[in-house]
Amino acid sequence: MTRSAGRVAAGLGRLLLAAWFVLPLVPLVLWGVADRWSAPAVLPQEWGLSGAEDALAQGAGPALARSVGLGGLVAVLATPLGALAGRALASRHLPAPAVVGAVLLSPLVVPPFVVAMGFDVLLLRLGIPAGAGVVLLLTVAALPYTTYVLRTAYGAYDPGFDDEARTLGASPRQVLHRVQVPLLAPALAAAAFLAFLVGWSDYVVTVLVGGGRLVTLPLLVASAASAVGNEAQVAALSLLTVLPPVALLLTVAGIGRRARQVLP
Repeated sequence: MTRSAGRVAAGLGRLLLAAWFVLPLVPLVLWGVADRWSAPAVLPQEWGLSGAEDALAQGAGPALARSVGLGGLVAVLATPLGALAGRALASRHLPAPAVVGAVLLSPLVVPPFVVAMGFDVLLLRLGIPAGAGVVLLLTVAALPYTTYVLRTAYGAYDPGFDDEARTLGASPRQVLHRVQVPLLAPALAAAAFLAFLVGWSDYVVTVLVGGGRLVTLPLLVASAASAVGNEAQVAALSLLTVLPPVALLLTVAGIGRRARQVLP
């Protein structure tokens, strides 16, 4: 295959991948700007923003803020914990690494409903606030993702960079902040993104442990979708749920591209 043909094939692949993600959003966008759309019409008969207005009236703004805060807290807590665990697993000095790895993977094995039901009773008896309990459980649920993303990154990391920095007089703190963090920035961003998604998209833990007091966007979407005749409102809420993760994903991709340009 010639170089030009390779570029064409790569461009076509990117176009198909973009279409794979974008096409399912087209009906949501149309419903979001439709005041009336009934079969067999291909496009809405009446255009408007009644769906967005209804979504705002149902508390979409505060729910968005809560979802962002919940996802951000989970990312802030789970990313450094995953970095510590990933570094320990990659160092090969950890005793019984298979056992430790199995424990870290256990949140993926046990159904979230079972975990939430069991811990809900424990948190109530300990008097832990519902919001703190939700953040705690979702941080544990995000740890497998952050740990294994950063374990891979630390496994490919060359410790010679640290040795060279120490030779030049850098302190351990300087090595961490000026060498390790910049070189591991793409992996840290990817791990934080996955942790954010765990908190952002959760429904089961937020409902059971939050007890209905922590109303996030997924809860609003589920509540609106359970009713009939408010497709425009459901579409507006669904788009509001999709857009922030997409923007964050583009940010993570940009960090990765900048890192590849800087590294030799």
